[in-house]
Amino acid sequence: MLEELPLHLILEILTSGRLSAVDLVCLQLTATLFKGSNLFPFPLKFGSLVDFAAFQLCHSHNLYISMKLSAQEELLNRCNGNWKRLLRFLQSLEQSSDMVHTTAGNQMQIKSGRYHTLLINNSTVYSCGSCICGVLGHGPEETQCVAFTRMSFPLPAQVVHVSASHNHAAFVTQSGEVFTCGDNSSLCCGHVDTNRAIFRPRRVEALNGVPCKQVAAGLSFTVFLSREGHVYSCGSNVHGQLGHGDNVDRATPKIIEQLACFGFIVQISAGPSYVLAVSNDGTLYSFGYGANFCLGHGEQHDVQQPRAVQSFRRRGIHVARVCAGDEHAIALDSSGYVYTWGKGYGGALGHGDETDKTTPAILSNLKSYLAVQVCASKRKTFVLTDGGSVFGFGWMAFGSLGFPNRGPLDKVLSPEVLESLRPHHISQVSTGLYHSVVVTNQGKIFGFGDNERAQLGHDTLRGCLKPTEIFIPDIIHESENLYQ
Repeated sequence: MLEELPLHLILEILTSGRLSAVDLVCLQLTATLFKGSNLFPFPLKFGSLVDFAAFQLCHSHNLYISMKLSAQEELLNRCNGNWKRLLRFLQSLEQSSDMVHTTAGNQMQIKSGRYHTLLINNSTVYSCGSCICGVLGHGPEETQCVAFTRMSFPLPAQVVHVSASHNHAAFVTQSGEVFTCGDNSSLCCGHVDTNRAIFRPRRVEALNGVPCKQVAAGLSFTVFLSREGHVYSCGSNVHGQLGHGDNVDRATPKIIEQLACFGFIVQISAGPSYVLAVSNDGTLYSFGYGANFCLGHGEQHDVQQPRAVQSFRRRGIHVARVCAGDEHAIALDSSGYVYTWGKGYGGALGHGDETDKTTPAILSNLKSYLAVQVCASKRKTFVLTDGGSVFGFGWMAFGSLGFPNRGPLDKVLSPEVLESLRPHHISQVSTGLYHSVVVTNQGKIFGFGDNERAQLGHDTLRGCLKPTEIFIPDIIHESENLYQ
């Protein structure tokens, strides 16, 4: 019986990191053990041992530890003093940007590119859509995959992170190795011996000995984030998007020295020709193409080296996550507030108009929600909340905002919840040029928008105004074989 275990062992189980905030809530609701029993002393300010465990888990989380005391207090107030909800926020923030741990027991990450979609399911990569220049990784003979198809790697690889761009893709394995494939005419794949298309995933040899945890693929360049918090870049450098203080293209990844001096980087995001990078102290840095005010500095000049976005720094805002869109950018802070800036065409910034914002501006319509993921692409934006709801705004563009009652060319100027996804708890969202995909907490995948090139994993559909479930043939067959 659990109640017969020593208190220190019970607390160790609760704070092991294997239990989610939802697990703790379920445990508290079902176990009379934690209803104030004198057998288990804990500080009186906590209502139960489970609350105390949630408090301990929050105080061991990397983001929470890096926040200033004032930011920690604001976040707790936003969570109504509930440590379990605060823990849910931290864990949802982490998973929505990384791997979703589903109730079905699998781990998933989905990314939509220009005319294709990439999916990780339990360390295996699948792809569908148009195979321009080998971006799907299935070899030169494949031009299109109408359903999610398993991708082969030259070595046994447990893939844990993927980035999809227009015509190339990058992958990170559990051991920290990086693989790339697709159009390499701009040297963005990081292979010094060729500028030809890479039709199957190939290891980036220049990063041997530099274990990575994240990659971000731009239009014709790539940035890599190492486990040590350093950023490397390669590819085209016309606008200084490689961050080295010049316009020299580079065939292999080179460390961005100035970012290394600024501190430990925890997240990167690449737009077509610019980069956003977040440090562990909540500072946002940007560099590259300055058009459309995407860099957040209030001007449209190119920036060849990382530069802090002063709008956040002056207000003491701790940036937690960012997403670099085609013509605008979006960020969320450590309290779950959302900010947008850049080109406002189509309502992509969510402020009720189409006015450009030269520096980050808070989305007042979402102040009452705790955002855990922000996602931007061509003139459209999504915000995911800790309750699993998705808000969308911007240009509908072939239905890629997921509002079935709107026309394919309508504009949504302010954030609106996607009622079509209400029956599901969404854990991750990704959007490409004209299509979008989401993953639910149960591991289901839904897509909407343009499917002209089978980027939604369906052969017969040409467009989806309403989110439609996407299936993985390999997994279906495996499940069927189990019951035969």
